[in-house]
Amino acid sequence: MSDKPQDQQADQVEQQGVKKVSLADAIKAKLAQKQADQAAARANPKAAGNGNQTAKSQMTKKVNNQRRRTGGS
Repeated sequence: MSDKPQDQQADQVEQQGVKKVSLADAIKAKLAQKQADQAAARANPKAAGNGNQTAKSQMTKKVNNQRRRTGGS
């Protein structure tokens, strides 16, 4: 590590553009981003991605035969 005091290191971090964000501010920003994404998805549903996938048919489901293979009771 360096021989510089922690105060000088903290000043250098602030000068580099990295700033501390409070937890409340981070949550508010995340919530705003989520709401913007939802609004965009409502405006253009086809570009939103696979939000609503169709369910797989039960006919193509592979049967679990572990009890038969292992002779379980």
